[in-house]
Amino acid sequence: MCRFRVDHTRYIDFKAYRMLRDFVTERGKMIPRRISGNCAKHQRMLSTAVKRARVMALLGFTHR
Repeated sequence: MCRFRVDHTRYIDFKAYRMLRDFVTERGKMIPRRISGNCAKHQRMLSTAVKRARVMALLGFTHR
């Protein structure tokens, strides 16, 4: 079940980096849709938010 459909989320904000950390592995890779359980629409929004958070230095590109 999509976590964002249950919460009725319309937009995934890149500034919510604590929530985005749940969808990134300890190595810095994004968790795929089949493992996270997100629908395609929200997985695309999630990947865009993670990429924006990385550019704004809220999330790291790699693990130290």
